[in-house]
Amino acid sequence: MPDINRRFFLSAAAAAAGLGLAGCQSTSSQPPLVVTSLPPAVDGVPVPLYSASQLPPPALMYAAIDTEPFPVPAVKLNHLKPEFMRTVVPNPTGEPAGTIVVDPQAHYLYLVQDNGMAMRYGVGVGAQGFAWSGEAVIKFKREWPDWYPPKEMIERRPDLPPQLTELQSGIGMAGGPRNPLGMRALYLWQGNKDTLFRIHGTTEPWTIGTSVSSGCIRMINQDALDLYNRTPLETRVVVIGGPMV
Repeated sequence: MPDINRRFFLSAAAAAAGLGLAGCQSTSSQPPLVVTSLPPAVDGVPVPLYSASQLPPPALMYAAIDTEPFPVPAVKLNHLKPEFMRTVVPNPTGEPAGTIVVDPQAHYLYLVQDNGMAMRYGVGVGAQGFAWSGEAVIKFKREWPDWYPPKEMIERRPDLPPQLTELQSGIGMAGGPRNPLGMRALYLWQGNKDTLFRIHGTTEPWTIGTSVSSGCIRMINQDALDLYNRTPLETRVVVIGGPMV
């Protein structure tokens, strides 16, 4: 299995310098401290890893969800390319089990398993000029997260202010079916610093496999839920800055 070429990682200084330029959430949205780690389980039951042959068919994986505070519609499969649907593949990353690896160029996110395999999800990533690479950890996990767009985003998007209201942490959009962060979000931190980058669901599944966001990593809502349930806090996340070799 080939290893990731690491020559393209940002230095800590370069990464810090870029934090104010992109990201999908402002620092005013810093969530409260969570002191307990959430296991990769649903209702206390560990989520098993399926082999590719055991995965539910796409129509079931991406079916409507009616057990949430807000309804999650089924994904129209003609909006998705087959290669960006959730599947299990031999681990191509060289990273240890439990690591999340994001390959923005290929528009894939891998959750590495301990059996030489990885769960692979299709993702949407940042457009040119908003990309980020490096290493971080998942510091917080949120269900139906509020969204606090950075000041720079509000300034370049005149359509945003009418959609925002005053929330407990500042000006933003409350969690819900119209919220760009979707039904789940994982918050990426480096040490004690919020990177402002998130792995989150999306209300626009047809954008999976594209590079159009302000830097965050977008997943189909059903995939974001699946990853959320498999991923404990402090999970290491590697976002690569070039192709795997």
